[in-house]
Amino acid sequence: MLYKLLQEILENHRGKAVGVTLGLIFGWFAITYGLFKAIFVALCVGGGYIIGKGVDNSFNFREAFYRLFRDRW
Repeated sequence: MLYKLLQEILENHRGKAVGVTLGLIFGWFAITYGLFKAIFVALCVGGGYIIGKGVDNSFNFREAFYRLFRDRW
């Protein structure tokens, strides 16, 4: 019964379920460790996601780094 309910939620309301889960985790971090530490952890998770997505898509980080800082070198 519970498995069928969870399956239905994940199939039809995936974005809402992920948002609620992330909100719950962030709230727990904010209460446990403080707001600024929770924000820092959220930024680290977001950065890790962006880097991981780039690795999955074969993004050339070296070229992007050179394009970003070419005028300053």
